[in-house]
Amino acid sequence: MGDVHRQRTVPAALAADLRRIVGDGAVVVDEPMSEHTTFECGGPAALFVSPSTPTQTGDVLAACREAHVETFVLGRGSDLLVSDEGFDGVVVSMSEDMDDVVVEGGAMTCQSGVALADASEMACELGLTGLEFACGIPGSVGGAVFMNAGAYGGCVADVLDRVRVLTADGHVRDIAVDDLELGYRTSRVRTEGMVVVSATFDLDEGDPDTIRDTMDDLTRRREDKQPLDMASAGSTFKRPEGHFAGKLIADAGLQGYRVGAAEVSTKHAGFVVNTGGATAADVVAVITHVQDEVERTSGVRLEPEVRFLGRF
Repeated sequence: MGDVHRQRTVPAALAADLRRIVGDGAVVVDEPMSEHTTFECGGPAALFVSPSTPTQTGDVLAACREAHVETFVLGRGSDLLVSDEGFDGVVVSMSEDMDDVVVEGGAMTCQSGVALADASEMACELGLTGLEFACGIPGSVGGAVFMNAGAYGGCVADVLDRVRVLTADGHVRDIAVDDLELGYRTSRVRTEGMVVVSATFDLDEGDPDTIRDTMDDLTRRREDKQPLDMASAGSTFKRPEGHFAGKLIADAGLQGYRVGAAEVSTKHAGFVVNTGGATAADVVAVITHVQDEVERTSGVRLEPEVRFLGRF
């Protein structure tokens, strides 16, 4: 894994430029990424920047492009594993201040940093139906669009109307849902390096009590089946065509398999969990072993749903 204490490489001039854009307090050097991911492990980001407006976000990304420094746009870190070395670039956090919500009729427009579960809760309180499936998804609205997040038969593509994005070359565009190429855990946002500024959901009027009952039922099902009391990134692997990842893992006898403090959950085989103090290397070792053993026993090579940041 290399020396986790080696010198960071982000130029001091870039750090100064970013402080001018977002303010001194919104730029942190060597910020521990374990505090910003649901896996609760990983080393520091060379610079951690928290813009508070779409304009600031665009200016931050433009400054990093001009300085030829790698960036990573972070939501709530719910599908992310950061190397123990950390990340020698700029993490741009969209979840610190980009959290405004505007509701007009059935149109709910959320900035990218809004927690998807919070959007679901707000919709319920307003008697708007469509986001019930999202009540337990821990990611941000931006991340949810990025990967077309879904659960229990629903997904973002079902209720999304349009998004406002920053394109890879820095332009602001509004894109209708039909042009986003939303698929299983993918979208044009992901494949073309866009950054979600906001998303507008098209929701219907419904009975708040009925909506609440549905959300309560989904919450109970999630609590019964998933290891929510342990740090994880949710489902570790994508669903392979014609199979369920959790069943393949369980059939391979891997529940409880452990490296260090990382473990295949004994409650749900589709989750790799941090039982306390796991390193990113521990997690990767478990993931790799699971992939190899499942392929050996079933012929199916599981693909991680988790994203990896830094050197592994």
